[in-house]
This record gives sequence, structure tokens and C-alpha cells, in this order.
Amino acid sequence: MSTLDLPSGDFEIADLFSDDQIITLTGETTLYDNVSKPAHYNLTDGIECIDYIKQVLGLQGFVAYCRGNVMKYNHRATYKNATPVEDLKKAQQYLEWANETLKEIHK
Repeated sequence: MSTLDLPSGDFEIADLFSDDQIITLTGETTLYDNVSKPAHYNLTDGIECIDYIKQVLGLQGFVAYCRGNVMKYNHRATYKNATPVEDLKKAQQYLEWANETLKEIHK
């Protein structure tokens, strides 16, 4: 377990970490990215939101969910951001998850 060097004076806890990492209650550092593992979907130790969705929807439902998100991110890529790169990466990630799940279904 690593320790943190705390700044002197007043500070916000968020100032101690970069945007792509979270320190869990056990002291482990976990790296996140906005496309395949966003921190806001991993707020507690344990199951990730995408895994929970897959479990609840079942394999076929999860493929449909992923395909819907591919359409959503492709559509909004040119409208939401100045550059569509992140939305297109998200569409690609959902397509990868759909393909991985289809491989599970058709073993």
C-alpha cells in the first residue's frame, strides 16, 4: 500500500488525484478512462456498472443495449463535442462489447 504526501494548509481531496485514477478504501489505485472504464461508473469496490447491466439484461439483451449505444454515440458525435473522437471511441467500445458477447452466445 502506498501513502500520500498531503499538502499543508487547506485542500480538496480531489486535488490529490488525477482525473484518471481513484484510490479505493483498501488503498489500491485503479486507473480509469472516459471510454472503457469511466470513474463515475465505478464509485464503489466491486462490480462495474456495465457488468451489472449485462447480468440484468442477459446476453441477448446486452447485445441489443450495446448496439443501441453504438447508434447513440455515432449520432451525437458531431453534435455534442467540438471533436467527435471521444464519442466515436465510445461507439467502438460498445461494438467491441457486443462482439465479445456474441462470441459468448455462439461458442
